[in-house]
Amino acid sequence: MTTAPNKRQMKSAARLYAVQALFQMEQSGQSVDSVRAEFEDHRMGAVYEGEEMAEANIDLFRDTLEAAVNWQAKIDQMTDRALVAKWPIARIDPTLRALFRAAGAELTEGNAPPKVVITEYVDVAKAFFPEGREPKFVNAVLDHMAREAKPEAF
Repeated sequence: MTTAPNKRQMKSAARLYAVQALFQMEQSGQSVDSVRAEFEDHRMGAVYEGEEMAEANIDLFRDTLEAAVNWQAKIDQMTDRALVAKWPIARIDPTLRALFRAAGAELTEGNAPPKVVITEYVDVAKAFFPEGREPKFVNAVLDHMAREAKPEAF
């Protein structure tokens, strides 16, 4: 018998799925509506090869995707300002680009405290890059973005 996920786990899963969905949209050219439906209908809570995919906070998933798409130019500009000049957002790893867009959406449009958003997306980076330096890079970039998006929180 599996136990029901708690609210924090469901929010963490929503953030991970949002990064995956944004990555998929960029790579495949699919619309936000088709990718959102695919995730909600076929991934969240689904069982693949005996492994159950995590349940997610649907509202957070949807809100993050919508904000990332609607505010992408603003978020990308904010990300560019946080990156080293020689590495504009167009040149970074597409997984990191999706992560910065999802996190930027939450930092600009969401209600979670910036420190929570940073910690959660650093954890997402660790899931994708368990051996690399990317989580530290993500932490530094998101800290810069958070200070720009919500200076009152620092």
